[in-house]
Amino acid sequence: MSLKWPDKILLVKIESTYGTNAVPTGSANAILALDVDLKPMEGNDVDRGLEKPFFSANETIPSGLHAKISFKVELAPSGTAGTAPAWGPLLRACGVAEVIVATTSVTYNPVTDNHESVTINIFIDKTSYALVGARGTCKMNVTSEAVPKLEFEFTGLFVKPVEGTRPTPDHSSFQKPQLVSKANTTTFSIASTDLVMKSAMLDLGNAVEGRYLVGQEEILITDKAESFETTVNAVALTTLDPFTLALDQTKVAVSLVHGVGAGKIATLAIPGAQMQRLSGLANSQNVKEWPLRLTPLPTSGNDQWTLALT
Repeated sequence: MSLKWPDKILLVKIESTYGTNAVPTGSANAILALDVDLKPMEGNDVDRGLEKPFFSANETIPSGLHAKISFKVELAPSGTAGTAPAWGPLLRACGVAEVIVATTSVTYNPVTDNHESVTINIFIDKTSYALVGARGTCKMNVTSEAVPKLEFEFTGLFVKPVEGTRPTPDHSSFQKPQLVSKANTTTFSIASTDLVMKSAMLDLGNAVEGRYLVGQEEILITDKAESFETTVNAVALTTLDPFTLALDQTKVAVSLVHGVGAGKIATLAIPGAQMQRLSGLANSQNVKEWPLRLTPLPTSGNDQWTLALT
């Protein structure tokens, strides 16, 4: 019998001890994802380099084994202010802190130390693939007339796949998203100037690396370099001048508010972004557009961006 690729169950749970399987369950840790891609056995092949009295390939030994998985999740808050979304553990495992104010808000911001990790379990048909000690990076993608998404890529320590009993996933905590539109995306501004936006993307830019040593194997987030890209309708330079901003290296605030209704609002705030060179123009439906690139920069540290759910 053929094994069906679309037949997937994805489970993710925060680890209390790094690299120890947190045993995610279908009832508590199921993730409603799309565009899943799995590389279950990445690494290197160490050539033994044996000298032989004839020509042939050499035997190899697998090393530095790890797994990679990427997928997307719809960017929709929990529907209740002060309640973390079901995708919260994913963002936490990308070097991000989660701060909950009961009945009010859930706010995410980058952190430098004490990064959390997750166990990821994916069933494809009856085969169970697991990644332990997984950490990753994320892109927040907001495009007009599309569902806003969080695009994740995780790296985890290798676990040998096994045949297992498929759990029953509960996706009830995932809320229906609101399309990016004039009605649902109520604010987009740069330097306090409201702009007509086609697309925007925040890239967390995490450097995710495996470190395989005697006595320690770990997936680390070793650095961060966030970037923000957006395409907007061009305006008069007297309204907003990206060329002068780039030349003067002026920091500007970026604000994006998406969602309507209590518990459904996501606000991305970048308080100090440096405008990069505007190296080209774009034409869409004979409307001049600016493809803008900005670099979120910290003020006191770990404050280069926040994502607040209210």
